Amino acid sequence: MTLAKAPTLLSEDQALSLVDKVIQQSEAEGVFVSLSTGEEALSRFSENQISQNISRSRLSLSITSYFGKRSASASTTELDLEAINETVRRSEELARIAPEDPEWVPLLEPQNYEERTPAFDEATVAFSPLERGEMVQRVCTLSTNAGIEGSGTLSTEAFLMAVGNSRGLRACDRTTEADFSFTARIDDGSSWSQRTAFSIDQIPFESLTEQLIKRALASRQPRTVNPGVYPVVFDGAAFADLLSWVIWNLDARAADEGRSFMSRTDEAGLPAGNRLGEQMFSPLVQVQRHPAHPLLQLGTCFGDGLSNHYTEVIKDGTPQTLSYSRYWAQQQGKEPTGAMFPIVMSGSNQTLADLIAQTERGILVNRAWYVRYVNPKTLEVTGMTRDGTFWIEEGQIAYPIKNLRFNQRLPEMLQAVDALSSVQRFGSSVVPGVRVKAFNFSSVTDSV
Repeated sequence: MTLAKAPTLLSEDQALSLVDKVIQQSEAEGVFVSLSTGEEALSRFSENQISQNISRSRLSLSITSYFGKRSASASTTELDLEAINETVRRSEELARIAPEDPEWVPLLEPQNYEERTPAFDEATVAFSPLERGEMVQRVCTLSTNAGIEGSGTLSTEAFLMAVGNSRGLRACDRTTEADFSFTARIDDGSSWSQRTAFSIDQIPFESLTEQLIKRALASRQPRTVNPGVYPVVFDGAAFADLLSWVIWNLDARAADEGRSFMSRTDEAGLPAGNRLGEQMFSPLVQVQRHPAHPLLQLGTCFGDGLSNHYTEVIKDGTPQTLSYSRYWAQQQGKEPTGAMFPIVMSGSNQTLADLIAQTERGILVNRAWYVRYVNPKTLEVTGMTRDGTFWIEEGQIAYPIKNLRFNQRLPEMLQAVDALSSVQRFGSSVVPGVRVKAFNFSSVTDSV
């Protein structure tokens, strides 16, 4: 009996051939084509049983036509010749009547991409609903046997992106991803974590589930700790959510225009360039844009066709580069960089347990939840701890504590980094566990 048909995905040759056909049909002065297609499967589970199964195929063909400084886009989810032709004509009609773009840049010329093949795992592509259900069943059985209420998701995806334009730019990437998220709850205790990999076989489902069950059991009957400034040991999952805010805000235009923590000002308080090259963080902070990292092996280009190559972002605590859009790079006489994605922060050979053992007094934070801006210019954010927060005493986890709200300037958090653990992948980031000497908690919350 056949339970499911293996998903199909366009090959790189098929995708680039389609991009070529669209460009040939164009009558505009310039045209940019973006094709994305994917096969996704997801299982949700709650109360120790599967609650939802989803499987979908998605495809989008976007066409942007240019006449001088005027442009407009149209898209379709159909690949027959009539639908493609209609989409080309529609984008051209809209482009002719569009207003001129005051931040117009010419179409991107052909780029040099890293000579590597992104990870594409056939076992992940073919991972069937039955196999997914069996994996979830094992997780739910572990939860049931421990008296835990388990919930979460297990998903797999195969993805292709191809871009091209009338100046000869061509690029195509195919990748796979598997993701597992699990929350364990019992009484007033809870825990959570996530793992992501390019191969389903790289995710430690059972060991992670067992670890989170133990943490949930240990987090019951939390005590109150007064708000204040404390040393903190961050699990990698928690730190990933905070570090990403810093990297997102390494934007050259915002810095040059005085809207960023990376801005310099003169004596009159007016914008005076940026702080690139100034040591702002602990020397332990080393961050790269590294799509070829062994745990990632992501694509070689961005959606606009710019190369996604290795770049030093922060070295020895000193920002090395800012993110330049094509327009702002043109204005400043710089090279465009594309986004600072994906994030990779260097770690050490220590474990999270080692960081805890080296901490006399402090707080262990396993999750940073609902992080939001307080002040974008200083990069002060607020958020809450969640899913297992613990007091550390004399190098050991002493007892669980009630969750705390934090108000923290993230550049100051990175200044206070004084120890790192080994790295793990969370989503599209690779980060270590981190200890900081001082982190500001502003109030106690009732969240679990």
